[in-house]
Order: sequence, then structure tokens, then C-alpha cells
Amino acid sequence: MTRPSTEANDNKVTVAYYGEGEGHPIDQAGVFLTGIAISLDVDADRDGVVEKNNPKKATWTWGPEGQGAILLVNCDRENPFIGMEDCQDDKVFSKEDLEDMSRMVLRTEGPQRLPAGYEMVLYIPLSDSDKVGVFYLQNPFFGQRYIHILGRRKLFHVVKYTGGSAELEFFVEGLRFPDETFNGLVTIHASLLEPVAEGIPPTPIFTDSVVFRIAPWIMTPNTLAPVVVFVCSVKDNYLFLKEVKNLVTKAGCKMNVCSGYMNRGDRWMQDEIEFGYIQAPHKGFPVVLDSPRDGGLKDFAVKEILGPDFGYITREPLFETVTSLDSFGNLEVSPPVTVNGKEYPLGRILIGSSFPTFAGRRMTKVVRDFLYAQQVQSPVELYSDWLTVGHVDEFVTFIPIPGKKKFRMLMASPSACYKLFRQKQREGHGEAVMFKGYSGADTKRVTINKVLSNEVMVQENQYVQRCIDWNRDILKKELGLQEKDIIDLPALFKLDKQGKALAFFPNMVNMIVLSRDLGIPKPFGPIIGGECCVEQHAADLLEPLGLVCTFVDDISSYHQQLGEVHCGTNVQRKPFAFKWWHVVP
Repeated sequence: MTRPSTEANDNKVTVAYYGEGEGHPIDQAGVFLTGIAISLDVDADRDGVVEKNNPKKATWTWGPEGQGAILLVNCDRENPFIGMEDCQDDKVFSKEDLEDMSRMVLRTEGPQRLPAGYEMVLYIPLSDSDKVGVFYLQNPFFGQRYIHILGRRKLFHVVKYTGGSAELEFFVEGLRFPDETFNGLVTIHASLLEPVAEGIPPTPIFTDSVVFRIAPWIMTPNTLAPVVVFVCSVKDNYLFLKEVKNLVTKAGCKMNVCSGYMNRGDRWMQDEIEFGYIQAPHKGFPVVLDSPRDGGLKDFAVKEILGPDFGYITREPLFETVTSLDSFGNLEVSPPVTVNGKEYPLGRILIGSSFPTFAGRRMTKVVRDFLYAQQVQSPVELYSDWLTVGHVDEFVTFIPIPGKKKFRMLMASPSACYKLFRQKQREGHGEAVMFKGYSGADTKRVTINKVLSNEVMVQENQYVQRCIDWNRDILKKELGLQEKDIIDLPALFKLDKQGKALAFFPNMVNMIVLSRDLGIPKPFGPIIGGECCVEQHAADLLEPLGLVCTFVDDISSYHQQLGEVHCGTNVQRKPFAFKWWHVVP
């Protein structure tokens, strides 16, 4: 048929039967035909508009030329009176709730009513019922009601056929992020069912299908602009807060201070949560990933961050024990890189793990599986179990710089520290004193000569340098970096009773990066001519690149408790301008 019918049986095919050599038909038979156009439509070309019958709507492909619709997990919370994300219920709270969903349109054209016994249904496979939900606007004239028609416990829905040329609008929400057992693709079908006979189920004579991919959760590297800095207020960090506030004001972003009532004495903001975002052609919003560490801050993400257009996800292990490596100081992401011609336009996730040859601490499998399943920021596992706390942010970070490479990688380096100290000793400053102005536990007078003559410390730091170099090689290979892309910041470590490493003086690589403003842990290095030579050395390396160094005193409030500035802060950043669906994983 070339076009839809205006009424039932308005087309006819006649078949005439002839005898041999006869001019007139012996008999005639007729078949009455009804033409109905049915098209289930989505935004398959990813321009934010639902187009008509895109030929590629039932497949999903990656890349700039790719096709296929996109779905957001509706993991924010529009309704302030419920304690969970919108995707946990089967209701639409407000117009804003609909904006988080993707539109799907069922277009039909045909006679005023379907022939007797025929019906149209929308349905989803059983395996997708916990991954997608569909709402339909009922009765748009008197007080709108959005009813839940597909999803949990609802596998099919009979669609009311309205006749003539009609468009029925549906709203689709994602319920689950891609994971080890779920590749992120969901399918919705529309079928026309034909009756056979009384008491026999109808059968589909036509089916149209659409495929959605659920948008992955994407992390934001230090090279993206900061929006809000999160930090805790605890009983002994008043001065630290003041310094961070000044830095944030200088960088021109906002600051969110989590009160003692909310954090219950837990100051490690970096470890409890990680900020990222999700994005579709029609909408995007930030999403916080809550770590299974669950310290004093464990309710912070749900109570203070989850809200309208701010989503929430968590992954909790069922059987594994949670270790320090599950804290998100151990979850970082590189800036965009190209490795042997393969592009990673959204960077690569970095997680710390144990040395492959002996059983050590690893990030729990549920979190690792979740990160790998997002596909667009292919993770790299580093070796961080040699540290007492065991986080990657203790030995590596990234800073933005103008220019083609757009960033440098900074690494903690004992050998850079020994080199600097030996040079100062040769210049006659061997008696320069460290930790000046800090009246902490180690009040023994520490000088350059003492550090250089301490054989045990020299050996321990040789070991640490080897652990860092092992990671340096992995990072160079997996991020496609050369030596000129790396800057070594002086650092010293000492080993604890278990043979794991701790920073000897505040570890500068554990800094907060706010565009060109760096908040660096104040190292309390040897004072020469009224200046700390370690600070001076770091500033000489970083300031020529157009960065501004602010040294923040965190020694008693963070360093003494085995963390630094980065561990105690967290930054929500702007999303990438690059669209994740243009990635080719």
C-alpha cells in the first residue's frame, strides 16, 4: 500500500479466475485491505528533537557519525519530601521530573478505528524491566496525570488507537547505570496484534523497535573549570578553612562547608564522594558517586547533595570487606589523552591497586566493575598498596597549562628532594632547619644534614622511589606521556611498622587545583634566607607555566592524620564540552 487508509477496508484487490482460452472470468475473489502507518520514534540522530521514522533507530552506534537514542538515569530528586532518587518510584513529581526523561513518540495514521479485535501494544523484554520506565500523559485537557505504563512489574501496555493522524507522546527514564551484567542498551517495541479466533491469543503482524543507551557516569579531571569546592568544618581546622576560603574566592568559584553536625568529625571529603555528571542531547546534570567507605560523612551525599538536577549513585559490596583503597582519594581521572593514535577524549580513570604478585588491598569489585562498565574513560590500575593509606592522590596529580598538551602530570619524588637537599648542603646550608614554626609531635630539630645522613631514611626513600617509578612507567605507557610532560615535586616518606609509606613532611602533590590557582600543602621545608627552599623550588617549577601557588598550612589538621589538602577537599567541576557519544570505545 502506498498510503494509509481513511476508513477500514477502503482498498481492494480483485483476483479473476479464467478457464483455458476463455475471454471472460469464470469467477472472482476480492480481498479488502486497510492500510495503517505505525512508527515508534525517538531522537536517534541525537539533536534533541524526535524525528520521524529514522531508519537507524533500532540500532546504536558510537562516534561522531553514530546513531541511536540516549537515556538518562533519573537519579536526581525533584521531590524534597522523599528520601530517594526519582528513579526509585513509579511517579512523576513535577514538570522538571519529565525534563530528565527522553521523549518517545508513537505516530499512527489510519481509519477512525481499527478493525474488530486488532490492538496496538507497547512492550519491553523482561530483562529490561528493572532498567527502564515509561510514562504516558493521560487526558491532557483536564488536569494532567502521568501514568506509569512500562517498567518494574509492567512488561506491556495496550495503546489506545485514536484514528486519523495521531501522535502519542511518552516519557522514558533510565533506572540503572551500565554495570558488569548490563551493557547499557535497552529496547522498546510497538506491535500491531491481529486476532485469530475466539479464545486464541492474538499474534503480532507488525513490530517497530527503538534502542536507547543509558548515559554513562563521567568523571571530571583537574583541567576542567571548578564550580563548587566542598570542605568539612571540624573542631581543629578553623585556620585551614580560612585559607581555603581565600583560595576559593581568588579562583572565583563557590564554597560549600559541611558542618560538624553533618560530618560527625569526619574531615576526609575527598574520600567519601566523587563528583561526575551524566549527559543526553536534551539535558545533563551533575551526579555524585558515594563511596562504600561510609565514615562520619556517609549521609552527606544523600542529605545535602542529592536534589533537583543533582543525581546520586552508590555501589556497596555485599561480601567483600571495605578497605582504605575504597576511599575516593584512590579514584582519579586523567585529562584527555591520545595513546598510540587511540584517543581518550574524556581522559582515563586511575585507581590504585595492589602489586599483582602478592595479595594486597584492592578496590572492591562492585566499584571497579561499575567504573569499567561506563566504557568512555577506560580505567588504568596503578600500584598504591605500598602506601599506609594507599591512595593514588598521594603520588600523582594533573595541572592545566596553556598550550598543545594542555596539562602536566605532577609526581611525588623522593629523588628530587634528595637532589635539592644535597645541592643546598653543597651551598653551605646543611644546618637549615625544617618544620620551623610548627610545634608538633616531632619537635626534634630536623636539618638538611640530619636527613641526608640518616641511612635508614635514604633506603626507605629509595624503595618509595621505585614504587613511584613503577607507576610512572604505567602512566607513561597508558596515557601516552613523555618525560617532558612530567614534573617531579620533592617529597620524603617514612615507613610504618607494617612497612607501608607515610609522608615525612606535607606532601605537595596532594594539592587542590582550581584552574590556574593551586592550593598546595605547605611543606615546612628547610628555611634558607627566610624562605622555605622546598616551597621556592615548587614555585620555580610551576609558576613559569602560568600557575599561581598558594601554600596552605594543613600540618596539624590534616597531615598529622595522614592526609593533606586534596584529601580534605572536593571539587565539583564543569562537564566536558565534548559529547561522550562521539567517543569510540
